[in-house]
Amino acid sequence: MLPRFRSLLALPLLAAGFSACQSTSNGNRQPADLLVYNATVYTVDSAFSQAQAFAVKDGKFVGVGTADELRGQFEAKQEVDANGQFIYPGFYDAHCHFYRYGLGLRDAELVGTNSWAEVIQQLQKQRQQYPQAAWLTGRGWDQNDWTNKQFPTKDTLDVLFPNTPVFIVRVDGHAALVNQKALDLAGVTARTPISGGTITHDSNGRLTGLLVDNAVDLVSAKIPAPGAAEAEAALLEAQQRCLAVGLTSMADAGLEKANVDLLDQLQTAGKLKVRLYAMLAPTKENKDFYLKNGPIFKDRLTVNSFKVYVDGALGSRGACLVEPYHDKPKETGFLLSTEKEFRELARLLADSKFQMNTHAIGDSANRIILDIYGEALKGQKDRRWRIEHAQVVTAADMGKFGQFGIVPSVQPTHATSDMYWAGERLGAERLKTAYAYAELLKQYGQLALGSDFPVEDINPLFGFHSAVARQDAKNYPVGGFQMENAITREQALRGMTTWAAHAAFEDKQKGSIKPGMAADFVVLGLDLLKAPNEQLRNAKVQQTWIAGEKVFSVKK
Repeated sequence: MLPRFRSLLALPLLAAGFSACQSTSNGNRQPADLLVYNATVYTVDSAFSQAQAFAVKDGKFVGVGTADELRGQFEAKQEVDANGQFIYPGFYDAHCHFYRYGLGLRDAELVGTNSWAEVIQQLQKQRQQYPQAAWLTGRGWDQNDWTNKQFPTKDTLDVLFPNTPVFIVRVDGHAALVNQKALDLAGVTARTPISGGTITHDSNGRLTGLLVDNAVDLVSAKIPAPGAAEAEAALLEAQQRCLAVGLTSMADAGLEKANVDLLDQLQTAGKLKVRLYAMLAPTKENKDFYLKNGPIFKDRLTVNSFKVYVDGALGSRGACLVEPYHDKPKETGFLLSTEKEFRELARLLADSKFQMNTHAIGDSANRIILDIYGEALKGQKDRRWRIEHAQVVTAADMGKFGQFGIVPSVQPTHATSDMYWAGERLGAERLKTAYAYAELLKQYGQLALGSDFPVEDINPLFGFHSAVARQDAKNYPVGGFQMENAITREQALRGMTTWAAHAAFEDKQKGSIKPGMAADFVVLGLDLLKAPNEQLRNAKVQQTWIAGEKVFSVKK
């Protein structure tokens, strides 16, 4: 059982100081709940203006300017001296898997393992820690980080865990390695049919345990769901971690109705403070319920889109490419469903009020879904349909983002994680139009920035650094990776605030510090617009506020 969420309200205020104002009412001043002053405030409004102070009433910003100006307009119950620190709108992760991240906190952590032997060590430690768990699960291995770069097989897992089903997911979430016990429980054999995925065999026809894309679901569906109490504890622990890195809003990609219902219950109860934009999985249950009842727009919950997978991932060669893989000349990847099915779903959603947000990695996948979007939307350019990742796009297809009004929703840390091996998959020429964020921005005019966590780290400042410096945590490479597709710091900050909100039809409610907007903001000791590149990833969030309530503060 994960530790239960403890109230964040008890955390200390800014060490810089706090004063409660109970002065005599002045008829010329309006009541306010909060006045924050002595700050450098990046409002991220249309002019990207700066201020020194702001006032909050009933969870919304009501005034922005200087302390003297605002004290002349408002009588605040509470004043906070920011002591010259830097304040930004609450950070918005435009594409992540918050629910899955929370439930995965008890999985073996395999991110950053440098060999298959290290993966095995981590699994053995996990089993010792949770010896009664029905399944042994883990996430985050990447064979591209290993010396031989070969996909592992289940042989060692069969020897070490013959009676415990093992399920470990690759870092991209599009491949998994399982042992024979897991295959047996799922009824998967060499004869099991599969479409839109791969059940891998060796040269003798024996199952290796490696499953790709749709084949993963054959086994994952057999893993028992957590109980309500366990799920709640996990989600609240995940929230605490997200608040600590300044996340106030998140787009959670691919949820079932039961997941949305639980998140809604926790928000209604006041336990879940973060704001969520839920992308629905296109299951029959979801379509039957939500298309009949329509979108949901609550203060902290938006349900307005369906998340669709058109192909897999580049690292596991499931991304659908126009031409074969550079390192596997006979493979082009594959679609996860037929073009006919994608087209029918697009037509269905075009006749509804919902967005269609489609995972597309390969250039063929992007081409197919862009054309299907254009056909279904019939010139409607503000439906804000999205392509999630838009990772490899041919030069010929780039213009369709602007032509059809399609939002590019991208994750900058993918570029700096994949740069070590993406050229092997794509070849030098095709790599030039991969992770092309500046060009995508030029076409649509905005970018929605996210992380895809837990595929990448939850910290949005890692993505900010990758977007502007095109470097990883080691500040590699010197000079940046394909710097022609770096974006500016202003653009990156907009991408993780107001542009992310635009992509969710929430830009009238949040994403900037100006009157009428939700009073979500983050306090840092670093100026993200001016600090050296090498300092960006190490910047620490000092406080996180949602609706004028301080929900995280660094312990002094």
